[in-house]
Amino acid sequence: MYSITSPITGGAQTGFTAPTYTVVVDTAPDVNGKQHAVTALGGTQAGVSIHSVSSPFTATFIRPKAFKALDQVNPVTGKLPFVPKNAWMVIIRKGAVPLANQNPSSLVIRCEIAVPAGADLASPSELRAAVSLLVGILNQQSAGIGDSLVSGLA
Repeated sequence: MYSITSPITGGAQTGFTAPTYTVVVDTAPDVNGKQHAVTALGGTQAGVSIHSVSSPFTATFIRPKAFKALDQVNPVTGKLPFVPKNAWMVIIRKGAVPLANQNPSSLVIRCEIAVPAGADLASPSELRAAVSLLVGILNQQSAGIGDSLVSGLA
């Protein structure tokens, strides 16, 4: 079950020292979502702002509106004709000023996880492994991804 505990320890980033984010529950734009807004920063994060109306800093977790189930297998082939996906989404929004003395514009990060219907029962360990790898890569490569966004180099 998705449940954020505040403060959140941020991933390593060039120029940041021990970044933390204090969050509060916010109203998600989607009825099936849970949203949190960043209200305070910890560590050293020069130039970073907290959430405001004109410069959002939010994390939203959205579950499928209606879960899809598997169809019956084909009686001749014994195969599923189609495997529907249940799409979960994580969205990060962060206001960023595009040019000095200009209003902020929102940077948006979307991570969609499309789970094959039935996999929750047939192979839950596979789902957990995929999320574990994703979080591990993001933790390991946090600074590298940030550096790439700033430098334009992969």
